[in-house]
Amino acid sequence: MVQPKYMMKIDQVTQLSEEERDVLKPITEKYVFRVNDYYLNLIDWNDPEDPLRKLVIPNTGELSEYGRWDASDEDTNYVVPGCQHKYDTTALLIVSEVCGAYCRYCFRKRLFRNDVKEAMSDVTPGLDYIRHTPEINNVLLTGGDPLILATKKLRMILEELRSIYHVKIIRIGSKIPVFNPMRIYEDEDLLQLIREFSTAEQRIYIMAHINHPKEITKEARKAFQALHDAGAIVVNQTPVLKGINDDPDVLGDLLDKLSWAGVTPYYFFVNRPVAGNSEFVLTLKEVYDIVEAAKARTSGLGKRVRLSMSHTAGKVEILAIENGKAYLKFHQSRDGDYGKFMVLDCPDHASWFDDLPENEQYWKKPKKKTDQVISVNAMPDMPQKKKRMVHG
Repeated sequence: MVQPKYMMKIDQVTQLSEEERDVLKPITEKYVFRVNDYYLNLIDWNDPEDPLRKLVIPNTGELSEYGRWDASDEDTNYVVPGCQHKYDTTALLIVSEVCGAYCRYCFRKRLFRNDVKEAMSDVTPGLDYIRHTPEINNVLLTGGDPLILATKKLRMILEELRSIYHVKIIRIGSKIPVFNPMRIYEDEDLLQLIREFSTAEQRIYIMAHINHPKEITKEARKAFQALHDAGAIVVNQTPVLKGINDDPDVLGDLLDKLSWAGVTPYYFFVNRPVAGNSEFVLTLKEVYDIVEAAKARTSGLGKRVRLSMSHTAGKVEILAIENGKAYLKFHQSRDGDYGKFMVLDCPDHASWFDDLPENEQYWKKPKKKTDQVISVNAMPDMPQKKKRMVHG
């Protein structure tokens, strides 16, 4: 199996000048750096504003720690190490702290610091929790990137999940279909694994992270087709990112190319206000206007996409922002308030749900839900917290 060459040091990126590499080294000493030659060859190195360059090459703004490391309070969702249970029917297994690509905007940027460990090499506690929690009918494998794992490790996880009667849907969040598509279509063992466990009654969903139409190459389309042929359903989600895809023509083109390739446009996200990500932040009004203009350029298939914020309270869908007001509803809710409609003032500077005056009336800070807790490593620059633990 022919695979691209991976690079873990900025000095290996010879397309950058020596001066540029010297400037970026402090960032790669703070956050992990990982790219491959396939993806680097998609970048126009004559264009300093190339969007794919901005996606994977560090920027000096990452040294600013303005914002929070855990903007959606994921630390309150852990039930056992490596497993989150925020919504009644859905569990998250953080199965890998390694990504194929370390996207510079990542909302889990905290995972890629050397002093943080949330992913667990042993997923047994999470699997046991899911097995003893019958309301969970779908599980998202996330990280990091699950498809960076060896197929043998993925098989073990999928076999365990498919042995749990109440788990009907397995989702795999991954950038690999466009970052290293060869890993998919050249790995017959992986495709056979999907054939076995993505059935007519219980599908595997690949939650692709495709941020820009330049990523949809002939190799990426070949990977999509291989996944389709193996029985997986491929959908896409991306934040709207300043300097990368904050253009209605670009987002409209992305919606078209996804639809043409049989990849469902699923979510556009507001980028979370995570420390080190300020370079990518847009206001809510800017994001809404860009998305609506992009949807006007595509078919009804592309228009299925939803614009949402993954907030502590839940997935807050943005229905409209007009005349200084934000019209929102809970597309998913931690507290069971699905569908709740909200109207709030929207200041020009607002870039997140918390920036909207009086948002607190619609949600409350998460509380511990069980009578037993376990200690975990504190997030950097955050107070020590405890996580809920549930035993079946």
